[in-house]
Amino acid sequence: PYKPVPITLPPGLNDPSFESFRKQLAEIAKNKDRAALARLVAPNFFWVPEDKDLADKQKSAIDNLSKALGLDGTDGFGWEALAAYANEGTVMADPQRKGVFCAPAEPNFDDRAADELANATHTDAADWAFPTRDGIEVRAAAKQDAAVVDKLGLYLVRVLPDDSPANAVLATFAKVLTAAGKVGYVPIDTILPIGGEQLCYLKDGSAWKIAGFLGGDSADRRAEEFGVVDADRSDQCGDRLHDICRVQPPTH
Repeated sequence: PYKPVPITLPPGLNDPSFESFRKQLAEIAKNKDRAALARLVAPNFFWVPEDKDLADKQKSAIDNLSKALGLDGTDGFGWEALAAYANEGTVMADPQRKGVFCAPAEPNFDDRAADELANATHTDAADWAFPTRDGIEVRAAAKQDAAVVDKLGLYLVRVLPDDSPANAVLATFAKVLTAAGKVGYVPIDTILPIGGEQLCYLKDGSAWKIAGFLGGDSADRRAEEFGVVDADRSDQCGDRLHDICRVQPPTH
């Protein structure tokens, strides 16, 4: 068991035009329509994996977005990532770029309490996630019809490594430890990583555009969500919003 660190979930953006934009983006991702997507990317698109903007200003914005998300890969994970971002309604203002909003938004929580929790459990940020809503059912096995052993409250949740063959192939559930000490599974799209990758937007007049991407790495390596993606096998994992690709589980 561990002492829960309460979180406050971020609100959605109260802008009907943003909802329409997200629906349009979801349809484009579904159809893998690169030409339509190109019209929704801001000309000064940025791509910042860590500190440096890797966007090649000699190339088009859509070329840079495609490289950042891996849209040109044969596995289709880049388009799945785009669809997942389109489905994310919460955004947060980018403190470094005026008028830019990034999704998904981070929840509010007490940083000091989170640090104390990490120290007490000998973990780091990569071992923790937050639920997307209150009351998510934790099941005894990675199956929708498995017995419910606990429910997640609005607090930081410990994510455990899961190197089971089934999860390595499907990756539809995440293995978690609840504050009450119960080990179980939740659907992978019901939790999000702390400090995960974000797709950013800006409003150009009355129209929304994709402004940039915070995350990723080079074309040969993807960011390691939850610290469990093996960089050498990133093509199999991709950088989907909710992807906890456990080809290389953490040792801690």
